[in-house]
Amino acid sequence: MARPLRFRHAPGRWTVGRVRNDVFQPLDGNLGAEMTAPWFRSPDGYDARRFEMDNGDIALFAWNDDEAYWLGNTETPSSLWRTEKYGFSEVPYPIARWAERELLAQLHEESPWLEPYPHVSWFFLPVFLSKDGRHTTREFFHDHAAGFPDATRDEALDFYERFLHTGALDEYRELMAGKLGTSERIDLVRMAASMGEFNVAKVLHDAGYDLTPEIEVTTGHSLDYRADRNGDGGTLVEVTRPLPPNKRSANTPVAAVRDTAETKTNGQLEHHAGGVTLFVDCSSFPDDDWFAVRGEQPEVRHRPAVVFRARPDGHIEGYSKGSVPLDLDGGLEWV
Repeated sequence: MARPLRFRHAPGRWTVGRVRNDVFQPLDGNLGAEMTAPWFRSPDGYDARRFEMDNGDIALFAWNDDEAYWLGNTETPSSLWRTEKYGFSEVPYPIARWAERELLAQLHEESPWLEPYPHVSWFFLPVFLSKDGRHTTREFFHDHAAGFPDATRDEALDFYERFLHTGALDEYRELMAGKLGTSERIDLVRMAASMGEFNVAKVLHDAGYDLTPEIEVTTGHSLDYRADRNGDGGTLVEVTRPLPPNKRSANTPVAAVRDTAETKTNGQLEHHAGGVTLFVDCSSFPDDDWFAVRGEQPEVRHRPAVVFRARPDGHIEGYSKGSVPLDLDGGLEWV
């Protein structure tokens, strides 16, 4: 499985002739390719070209007398194999911004339904145009409403557009976008679970917390977030997302919540000596299943815990178990 889009940096002097010989000709020979001017003005101080392959792959290349940057969802020419890879935030801003403009235009030409959602488009760009995941990640939003049951594509996109517009996770875009995956085969369970982390991020952000994802702890594990407000040292947060009963062996929604939370508690959390708040995201549950959980409010074998469900209209409700060290009144409605 290929990773999300990353730049390759090739130091040294590049010319149009070298680009043609070392980049274009190998692509054309293996895949069939066309080398054209970029759709947008080249970054200041660089010349640039765009490569479009017969199989739908694309690549971008910008260079000057000292270095070059390559970005593409296609095979890498052998002349660039031993180059270092960098994320969008790690390359010069003019290079990153130019590449994003090129890729966003490509994305919206291929998937015009994403154009009304600029923040979703930008945030997930590294996977929406990745080598292996460019079809499955878009399919997850288009055909499966990003894991929301009984919701339309646009309702789900509206929900995440509103949240991502806040910029709460901008600093961690590539890390968080990568959680959606870049697999050629769609995995609805894993992808919905990854969106559970975004749902929890929304709850915490709306409650006034700053977020840092992927916190390494002494047990060797990484926990999903540290939530901090007013420099209070932060609270560690872990997220799990149960499947609704019709998608798993547990035959009731209450059992689904208990079993999923128990798996997390007996696995990752049992090695951590307390101090972690568990969020159980039931956003995959249709109304009847959630109403059953909301009515019974089952234990989840870990305290403190928050069991909640988000709906695409922005309404989020939940209940707690134990003394939750977070003030979440601004993020959800308690039931």
